[in-house]
Amino acid sequence: MMDGNFNENDISRVVEADRAHIWHHLSQHKPYETTEPRIIVEGKGMRVWDQKGKEHLDAVSGGVWTVNVGYGRESIANAVRDQLIKLNYFAGSAGSIPGSQFAEKLIDKMPGMSRVYYCNSGSEANEKGFKMVRQIAHKRYGGKKHKILYRDRDYHGTTIACLSAGGQDERNAQYGPFTDGFVRVPHCLEYRSFEQDGAPSENYGVWAADQIEKIILAEGPDTVGGLCLEPVTAGGGVIVPPDGYWERVQEICRKYDILLHIDEVVCGVGRTGTWFGYQHYGIQPDMVTMAKGVASGYAAIACLVTTEEVFNMFKDDASDPMNYFRDISTFGGCTAGPTAGLENMNIIENEGLLANTTKMGDYMLDQLAALADRHAVIGDVRGKGLFLGAELVADRDSRDPVAEKMVQAVVGDCMAQGVIIGATNRSLPGKNNTLCFSPALIAKKDDIDQIITAVDGALGRVFG
Repeated sequence: MMDGNFNENDISRVVEADRAHIWHHLSQHKPYETTEPRIIVEGKGMRVWDQKGKEHLDAVSGGVWTVNVGYGRESIANAVRDQLIKLNYFAGSAGSIPGSQFAEKLIDKMPGMSRVYYCNSGSEANEKGFKMVRQIAHKRYGGKKHKILYRDRDYHGTTIACLSAGGQDERNAQYGPFTDGFVRVPHCLEYRSFEQDGAPSENYGVWAADQIEKIILAEGPDTVGGLCLEPVTAGGGVIVPPDGYWERVQEICRKYDILLHIDEVVCGVGRTGTWFGYQHYGIQPDMVTMAKGVASGYAAIACLVTTEEVFNMFKDDASDPMNYFRDISTFGGCTAGPTAGLENMNIIENEGLLANTTKMGDYMLDQLAALADRHAVIGDVRGKGLFLGAELVADRDSRDPVAEKMVQAVVGDCMAQGVIIGATNRSLPGKNNTLCFSPALIAKKDDIDQIITAVDGALGRVFG
C-alpha cells in the first residue's frame, strides 16, 4: 500500500512543478491548464497509486509493455545499488563484470546467437542494426545491397531512421523527409486480409510472406540487405502472424541473402511465454533487438544481438582502419542495465514466469473471447502469452472500425474504474481501434478477472 511519504502540501508542489516544467510523452497539454496531470507515486506488484492515493491495476506494464516482473522488486534495486557503488560506468570500448555475466546468460537463452551490443533504447538498438546492414553493404557489395524492408503496421522506434522504417503513418506524419533506402512490405493481419488484393482464404500466411518476395524482386534482390520485422506486431494492432508465415519469411531471406532482423523490443524476455517471440516459430534470425522488458524498467538498457557470422564481417580485415563497427552508445556503458537485466531474468526463471505467462495468457484470451460473445463490437481477439488485443468494429460483417473516440472512451472508463488498459493510438489512420493488454508476467487469475470485468462494464456503458 501507499506508505504516505508525501503529505498533501508536498504533492501539490510536485503537481505544480510537473504542470510548469514537464513535457509529457504522447500528450496534448492544453487540458493540463485546467486539470491535474496524473502523477504515479508508487507501485507494488501489478498495482500503482496516483497522487490522489487512487489504486490502479496496471494492465499495460508501465503504459508501454515494460514492467514485466512487476513493481517494487527489492532484489533488482539492491543488485543495482551494490553495482553502482562498485562501478557505475565505463565506456563500452571496455568491458564490465555485469556486462559479461548478463551477455552470457542472455545468449544461453538464444541458440544460434552469440554477440551482444549494448545501448540504451529500442530505437537506438534498431538504428545499430540498420547501420550494420549499411556498413556490410559498403564492405561487401559496393554499397548496392543497402535497402532495408519493413512491414506495414510495424513500429521500430522514434528516431528519423526508425520512423523511416515505421509502418504507422500517423506516427510518421509531419516528421519527413525520411531516410532513403527503406521499403515497405504488406502486413500479415488475417482479420483484415479482405483489404488486400488477391489475398486467399486458405494459406494466407504463406501468401502474406510471398508478398515480401514480390517486393524484393521488384526492388532487385542485389539491392536489399535487410528485413526488419516484429515477431508479433505490437502498437500496430497486436498481430500474431498466421500459420506458415515465419517459415516462408526465413526461406525468402536465405534465398536472397537478406539479413533477418527481428525487433523484440516489446516481445523479448518473456512477454509471449517464450524468452523471445521468434522462438515460437522455429526460425533463426541474424539480428535481434530488445529493450523494454530486458530489465523491466528498473534500468535503461537495450541490446542488439547478432550471430557470430554477422560479427565476423566486422573483423575480416584488421589492417583496414574502417573495417570494424565504428559506433558507440554512451549509456551502453552503464552497469545498471545488465545488472538489472541479470536479476530480472533470475526472477523470471525462479518464479516460473514463462509458464505463468502462457497459462494466464491462454486464460485471458478465453475470457476475451467470452466478452466477444456478449459484445458485438468486438470483432476479433488475438494474442500470444500476456500480449493481447481486442479489435473493435462498428459492424462484424463489414469490419468497419469503430470511431477512435469510442475506443478512447473505453480506455477512459476502465481508468475511472482503476484499471489501466491501452489502445492503438495515433498510429494507423482510421484504424486505431484495437484495445491492448500486456499485464505483468506475474499476473494471477484474479488480476485477469478484474481486467475483464472492467472492460466488460466499459463496453456496456460506451456502446450500450
